[in-house]
Amino acid sequence: MNSAVLTSQSVSGSVSGSASGLINIDKRWMRAAIAQSRRAEGRTASNPPVGCVILDKSGRLCAAAHTAVGGVPHAETRALEMAGAAARGGTVYVTLEPCAHQGKTPPCVDALIAARVARIVVALGDPDRRVNGRGLDKAKSAGIHVDLGVEAAAAGAVLNGFLQRITHGRPVVWLKTAASLDGAIALADGQKRWLTGEPMRHVVHELRSRCDALLSGVGTILADDPEFTCRAPSLTADSPALYILDSQLRMPTSARLFGDGQRAVTMLCTASASQQRRAALTKAGATVTVLPADAQGRVDFSAALDHLGAAGINKVLVEAGTGITTTVLTAALADEIYWTQSPHILGSDARPAVAALKLVALPPQNLYTQSRSLSVGQDQLRVFVKNVSADRTE
Repeated sequence: MNSAVLTSQSVSGSVSGSASGLINIDKRWMRAAIAQSRRAEGRTASNPPVGCVILDKSGRLCAAAHTAVGGVPHAETRALEMAGAAARGGTVYVTLEPCAHQGKTPPCVDALIAARVARIVVALGDPDRRVNGRGLDKAKSAGIHVDLGVEAAAAGAVLNGFLQRITHGRPVVWLKTAASLDGAIALADGQKRWLTGEPMRHVVHELRSRCDALLSGVGTILADDPEFTCRAPSLTADSPALYILDSQLRMPTSARLFGDGQRAVTMLCTASASQQRRAALTKAGATVTVLPADAQGRVDFSAALDHLGAAGINKVLVEAGTGITTTVLTAALADEIYWTQSPHILGSDARPAVAALKLVALPPQNLYTQSRSLSVGQDQLRVFVKNVSADRTE
């Protein structure tokens, strides 16, 4: 995906203007950097989707970039290449602290120092132990003025997957389900039928494009044989990596999600899966990973999330059937819930979105808060966000 080209324009007021004017300028250009980071969301794992904007010393825009697909080059490096000599004496707006360690690329802070920028404005510090303030300290030691915390919350909304993986070892989890008005996901016969309309399916494809991985279960594959791709015209190259929970490796090698063999598909199974099935799926192009089993002999979901975190997945979208959806909801494992609802009524014999819970008391009401609701064609989308105070199941 190419970096957005922002129209070069003068900033109202110079960088050396009044304090209030400078704050407004900083917010404006940090928002532009955040807009860049959104363009990289779901495309940079294991690196964060960072956005960067550079103004020259007169306050004019000379570069805007985001982390490249695959995670390298980093946003700062790309922006400096665009800016060239104009970066000297200028101001850099970046959504995450510049890296200070040698990885696949040299440290970004070294490149900023070499470019002789005058000021760096950062939204969030990087909690990665290899950075964790070192990038800012090194810039300050080189005589660069550094400001931290501008539009931190807005930047964090894009970087939350990376931040959570670094601090907790797990990706941010988005749960998406499509249900009827009476809470069913399929008719009793289990045959695949579209519940929601084309406009809502476009929304779902956009959600997929913003995640590094999609997690589902073999039951969904056997029932629907989905592709789990992003088929909207502008998103066809942004389909996420696939992880399938399949304790006994029942997945057919003819499943459509294997496609042309170019897409990463990882099967998560237990030790009881046969060697024959492991070999067959490996030959079909899948990576087979053995994880611990839960009390029912299925792949332990918490272990699966730990595996995704270790694999560098920042954000995962869960699209699955009743069993996995129920596991995620009852354990409060979803950080955000995208509940899509069609106007259909399927009846009590239909397959429910959530399995019977056999509750004897109402559950806590403080786990999730509805953040927004909107109409999409004839369907409804409601988004629920996990409350910070909600207990996390480890």
